[in-house]
Amino acid sequence: MHPMTLNLETLYKKNPTDTAKLVHLDDYVKAALAAVPDGADVTLTGGAPIWLYLKIAHALHGHARILTYESPVTGVVEIFNHNPR
Repeated sequence: MHPMTLNLETLYKKNPTDTAKLVHLDDYVKAALAAVPDGADVTLTGGAPIWLYLKIAHALHGHARILTYESPVTGVVEIFNHNPR
């Protein structure tokens, strides 16, 4: 499976001033699951609240093969890796 990046801002930001809303959390999860093919190697990035990162990471467990987080501050951080190699 090819690696892919999911910018979490794309889940909620339609305009520059939009912010993530807890009331729409289920919609964000559905959109993330629809964007990520089963077994994908996924990197999460983008400006989003920590609660959104945590919920999406939890939702992708068992769906993605490898999940990483990347930011300019931390670089790449592996969240989970279910690659049998």
